[in-house]
Amino acid sequence: MESALPQPPASSPDRLDLNRRRFVAYFSAIGLGSTLMPGALTAVAQQAEEITPEMIESAARIAGLAMTEEERQGIARRLNSPRSFLRSYERIREARIDNGTAPALVFHPLPSGFQLPAENKPMRMSEAAMPSPQSDEELAFLSVRDLARLIQSRTISSTDLTKLYLARLKEYDPMLHCVVSLTEDLALRQARQADEEIAAGNYKGPLHGIPWGAKDLLAVRGTRTTWGASPYKEQVIDRDATVFTRLSRAGAVLVAKLSMGALAQGDRWFGGRTRNPWNTEQGSSGSSAGPGSATAAGLVGFSIGTETRGSIISPSRRCGVTGLRPTFGRVSRHGAMALSWSMDKIGPMCRSAEDCALVLDAIQGPDGKDTSLLDVPFNWDAKADLKSLKVGYLASQLEREIPDDPQNSRRVQAMRENQQKAKQSLQMIRSLGVQLKPIELPDVPSRALSFILTTEAAAAFDDLTRSQRDEQMHSEPESSRWPEAFRLHRFVPAVEYIQANRLRTRLMEEFNQAFDEIDLFIGSDLGATNLTGHPEIAFPNGFTSSGTPTSLSLTGKLFGEPEIIRLAQAFQDKTEFHKRRPQMG
Repeated sequence: MESALPQPPASSPDRLDLNRRRFVAYFSAIGLGSTLMPGALTAVAQQAEEITPEMIESAARIAGLAMTEEERQGIARRLNSPRSFLRSYERIREARIDNGTAPALVFHPLPSGFQLPAENKPMRMSEAAMPSPQSDEELAFLSVRDLARLIQSRTISSTDLTKLYLARLKEYDPMLHCVVSLTEDLALRQARQADEEIAAGNYKGPLHGIPWGAKDLLAVRGTRTTWGASPYKEQVIDRDATVFTRLSRAGAVLVAKLSMGALAQGDRWFGGRTRNPWNTEQGSSGSSAGPGSATAAGLVGFSIGTETRGSIISPSRRCGVTGLRPTFGRVSRHGAMALSWSMDKIGPMCRSAEDCALVLDAIQGPDGKDTSLLDVPFNWDAKADLKSLKVGYLASQLEREIPDDPQNSRRVQAMRENQQKAKQSLQMIRSLGVQLKPIELPDVPSRALSFILTTEAAAAFDDLTRSQRDEQMHSEPESSRWPEAFRLHRFVPAVEYIQANRLRTRLMEEFNQAFDEIDLFIGSDLGATNLTGHPEIAFPNGFTSSGTPTSLSLTGKLFGEPEIIRLAQAFQDKTEFHKRRPQMG
C-alpha cells in the first residue's frame, strides 16, 4: 500500500544518513523509542533531508510536551544547524569508550549528615573444635573457617585440597554447567606457593591456601573473561581485578572462572543454563549463577559474585548458600565488568555467615582505582553481644494472606512455605535473646526507578549495540533480553534519568531514617536497597516439601555488615541448615 504522505525531495546518501542520525538522536534526547513512533513518521524521517517542525510536533505529542509553532520551528532550526549538539554525539561515539571507563559522576549512598563509622578493631573469629572429615566429600563441604584450621595446622595441604576441588569441578560441571574456565595451572602454582609459605611459618590468615571461584566478569591476566556472552567468549583482559589481587595477596587459590548469565542477567550463558544442585531441573538463578551452584555443590571453598539488582541474593536463595551483598562503596569494582556504575556491588558467596566475614575482610576497602569506594573499617567480632542489636521485621510480609492462584499453584505453595519458615525463623531469633520490633519500609516508588540500571547498562554496552554484535545473544542457549533493552533505553531522556536519581536521593534519605531506631531488619527489598546501597545477607532457613532450600534475609544499615553477619552466624549455630548437602548422584 502506497503512503498518502508527501514524499521528501531526493538527496545524497551521505546527507540522508546524517539527517537520519540527527532525527534518531533527537528522539533519543526526548525519550522516544522507535517502538513508540508512528510507522509513517518513522518512514518519512528515514528519508527526510532535514528535521521539520511537523516531525517535532508529532514527537512532542507522544512525549507529553506542549510547544508553540514558534518553539517547534526553533528546535528544528537548531537541530538542523551545523553547530547542533548532535555533532557532539558523533564525536563522543567516535571516541570508542570501553566498558572499563567509569563516568565522571560518582555515586555515593550516603544521605546528608550520615556519619561514617571510624573505629578500627581487630578481627575476632569464632572458636570451634578441629574438624575431622571422614571422606573427601565431607572435606569438600567444610566451611572456610574449618578448612583454614586444617591448612594452618598442616593436617591437609593446599595442594591436595586444590586437586580435590579441581576434580570435583571436572566431575560435576557436565551436570551443573557452572564452569567457564578451569584455572588449573594457576591454581596449582598458587597452592604450592601457599604450602611453602605455611611450612616456612608465614601463615597469612584464614584464606591462605583456600581454593575459590570467581564469577567470570572479574579480569585475571592470562585467562578468558567472557562476561557469559557470545560476543566476548574469547576475550582476554590484560589486567587483574582488585578482588583477585587482594585474594591472591591473602593466599587464596583461584581454581575456576564460574558462569554468569549473559552480561549479568539470569542463569543462561553461551555454555548453557547453570543448574541448581538441589534440583538440576531448575536453573540456579542469577546472574551469579556459577558461584551459587559451585558453592552449593562443594566444588569450591567459596566464591565471589556480583549484584546490581539481586544477582548475589537470588542465586544464594535458590542454591541454599550464604550470600552477602555489601554496602555500595565497600568493595572495589576495578577490573570487573560494568553494568551499572551507580549500582554494581561485589560480594562473597559462601557456606556460612562467618565465611562471608572472612572473605569480606580480605577484599574490602579503597584501592585508589574505584572512585566510588569509601574508607570505612570492617570490624568482625564473632563474639559480639546479640542482645545489644536492635532488630526490626517487616510485619506486612509475614502477616499478609497469600491468595490462591490456580494458574500458579506451585508458586503459591512455595510462597506460603517461605512465609511459614520465616515465621519460625523469627521465633528462633527471639530465642537468642534478640528484641524484635515490627516496622514498615518507606513508601517511595522505587520500582519506577528501575530504568536507572538499564540506562547505565545501555551506555556500558553502547559499542556492542552499535556494532550489532549483540545479535549473537538472541539464540539459544543465551536467549538474552539485553539487546532489546539496550536499544530501548537509549531513548531515556537525560532529564528523566536525572529526575529519577533525584527521587533516588529521597529514597536514600527515607531509608536512612527507617534505620534511626534499628540496626537491621529481617526481610528484603531488593529493588529499593540496591538503589540505596544497603547491605543484605541471605542464608538457608529450612527446606520446602520438595527438598529445595528456603532462605531468610537480613538487611543492614549502611556499612552495617558486621551486625547482619553476626545475627546470621548465631542463627546458623543453632540450626545448621547451611550444613546440609545436595545429593547429586
